[in-house]
Amino acid sequence: MLAFLKVKNIALIDEIEIEFREGLNLLTGETGSGKSIIVDSLGALTGERVTSDLIKSGQQSAQIEGLFLIKPTSALRKISEETGIELDNGDDIELIVRRELSNLGKNRIFINNQLVTQAVLKKIGSFLVAIHGQGEHAALFEPANHLEILDEFAGLSKERKEVAEAYRKLTEARAELLKLKTSEAEKLQLLDVLRFQINEIKTVGLIPDEDVELGEEKRRQNNVEKLTALSQEAYALLYENTESTVTTLEKAARKIDDLTEYEPKFGEYTESIKTALAVIEDLSITARDYRNHLEFSPERLEEIESRLAEIARLTRKYGGSIESVLLHLKDCEERLENIEMAEFREKELRDRLKLIRQEYLKTADVIHQKRVAAAAKFEKAVEANLKAVALEKARFAVQIEMPEKDELDGESFENLSAKGIDSIEFYFSANVGESPKPLARVASGGEASRLMLILKTTAGTKDAETTAVFDEIDAGIGGRVAEAVGLKLKTLAKMQQVLCVTHQPQVASQADRHFLIEKSMAKNRTTIAVRELDKNERIEEVARMLAGEKITNAARENAREMIAAAG
Repeated sequence: MLAFLKVKNIALIDEIEIEFREGLNLLTGETGSGKSIIVDSLGALTGERVTSDLIKSGQQSAQIEGLFLIKPTSALRKISEETGIELDNGDDIELIVRRELSNLGKNRIFINNQLVTQAVLKKIGSFLVAIHGQGEHAALFEPANHLEILDEFAGLSKERKEVAEAYRKLTEARAELLKLKTSEAEKLQLLDVLRFQINEIKTVGLIPDEDVELGEEKRRQNNVEKLTALSQEAYALLYENTESTVTTLEKAARKIDDLTEYEPKFGEYTESIKTALAVIEDLSITARDYRNHLEFSPERLEEIESRLAEIARLTRKYGGSIESVLLHLKDCEERLENIEMAEFREKELRDRLKLIRQEYLKTADVIHQKRVAAAAKFEKAVEANLKAVALEKARFAVQIEMPEKDELDGESFENLSAKGIDSIEFYFSANVGESPKPLARVASGGEASRLMLILKTTAGTKDAETTAVFDEIDAGIGGRVAEAVGLKLKTLAKMQQVLCVTHQPQVASQADRHFLIEKSMAKNRTTIAVRELDKNERIEEVARMLAGEKITNAARENAREMIAAAG
């Protein structure tokens, strides 16, 4: 919900701050007092386009800021991850949206202090506020949304998940079949390429880490003379010389044995000295044998260099390492096998796709039948509620269409979707004698506003975290009808936060929070202020709405009764 709104230097506003709460928040005021500026400011926080023309005359910059308290959905968290917007990890989070306007053209948008584009704000704005005003009924007129409204009324979330899962399996099976069904010419070309590459790699006969071992051997071949000298010197120092390590260590061992006769603690080193002697003797023999086997071979060096060149050629071509070449070989062999088995696999996949399609259609038919049953109840419920808002003669119908049987039994995917096989559109007629027609073609702005309210309250709302804004939804109505609209708004406000701009006292009397927009003039300047009304101030404002400029005691008493009756 919207918890706080701050507007600075916008149109006639110097600076206002409004704290909203749950329930029905009403904004009233004289005609031209600036109520629409508040709604336009909210629209700016949902991603609507704004320009520097909105900046108050004489000012260089302006700002609109809103604090929203919401429960983040997986879709919202996905957007935040993609854009780098930081969200709290809890179930309830705060989201601060700020738009800064400048006469220099440097308009900026921030979400939780992260600079974002208007497109990103547009995406996130749909989770925050839904504005319904005169002429703003694109969502209501769009048939794709009619299916959502009906399913919400029918409570088909479980069935929707089932049909979506069935559709996912169907599309995956179809994609696998399409991938297999490449053209014959492409298959032949690919077969030639795969066979050539498999043969090329297998002919070389690569062994993992072979290049490393050959590199070490090449290094030894190029340093035979140096290795011979080193191993000979090591052998001499360790064993062969008169004063070799072995000789001196043996002498030292005898001395230690003699010491041990007088000082037992030296005996602790006897075994260690024997071990050291054994290690040195073994090392000296290894150095001697290594020296004896060293032999420079120009033929072997040439063979190593040739092999390394062959390996380098393949690794450059197929990924940079022996491991990548062998992985490429495995992939080529699998692809070759798949193509060679394609005819058999195609039949197998076709049979599997047919079974999966049948399962999908069975699941889609279940939700279709439930939609048909729910549509009749929804029509009656909507028509009954329309009577209460001055649309007594209105007729409302839900048209559900599905593909013909031969289309479903075929292989076409044109009419299948994750939502099922139904096409749903709302039909409406406000006048006696006229048959219902598609809603977008016949509903006027005022009728659409009231119809949107009725649909939301009849279907229930899945947008509990979204603030619903109604801008003069009650235009052109009054009396009993205005009272009915107020009651419907109150009902909706129990499910989600509602902000409503109204001129009707019957609607204003239903407010949980009542804000007055006031315009004043001083020193040739016009300014707008907003304040929340207390109990007595509410009575006075509703009385003004009833009586006009001159408020009578009778109007005040009437206002008091209306507010008391609304609870």
